[in-house]
Amino acid sequence: MDFSARDNADMLFADLALSRRLELAECEAGTAYVEARRKLQPEAGALWREIAGARAMFDGPDSPITQTFGLGLSGPVTAGDLDQIETFFLDLGAAVNHEISPLADPSLWPLLTARGYTPIEFTSVLYRDLNAFPPQPLPTGDILVRPLEPGEGDTFLRINLEGWSETPGIADFLTNLVSIMLNAEGLRPFLALANGEPVAGGSLSIRGPVAMFAGACTIPSARGRGAQGALLEERLRTAVREGCSIAVMCAQAGSGSQRNAQRSGFHIAYTRTKWQLAARS
Repeated sequence: MDFSARDNADMLFADLALSRRLELAECEAGTAYVEARRKLQPEAGALWREIAGARAMFDGPDSPITQTFGLGLSGPVTAGDLDQIETFFLDLGAAVNHEISPLADPSLWPLLTARGYTPIEFTSVLYRDLNAFPPQPLPTGDILVRPLEPGEGDTFLRINLEGWSETPGIADFLTNLVSIMLNAEGLRPFLALANGEPVAGGSLSIRGPVAMFAGACTIPSARGRGAQGALLEERLRTAVREGCSIAVMCAQAGSGSQRNAQRSGFHIAYTRTKWQLAARS
């Protein structure tokens, strides 16, 4: 799949070219995660395929990674293309889900509705032009942000478990997710420390010119002290040093996370829709 597009140092437009760049980064990050799962847990049967210009990824039947990205961004999609993708997932015992940009080829929409797909989730894809808005130095304070050091995987996991503790039933999923994520190619975890104690964490994934931000959380007792802002700014500085020109993050449409991203200089590029194939009797 080639979603490469021109660089425009003067201005970024929320158009098909930008969507291709951002969705390719998402594809690469997902592929790296699936490859890490395949190596660490071969019994899980994780694998991915490129079909009709999209990445079809299987990370287990219940994993949120199990879906496609990039469908319709390379050109028209046919019924035969969807047949191949659906067979890939159904043969593995998984539901068929597609995360689709609204800038995908128009041929896709009537196909999805005719085959019984329904929209089940909306995600805001937000970007920040690092050429136009370089991150600014933070005032000196009690928050230090640095990359995760060797041997700190358990600390990073603890921060995530505490940071997401208000979400019921997520502990087992997070434990598994973090163990794979820490071994995924190109992913860089960060810790924020307050007076020397880890209080927040997040990740940075660099995919060519695109820097992807994900997984940020703060333990409840340390919220409101600026850890998230410091964590974001340090990752932005790292992305600029690495030569990235675009930062991207995703959030549930209309959520507090989306608003926080917009306050931090990110703009909504588009809203991506997750389409799910209705179960067949």
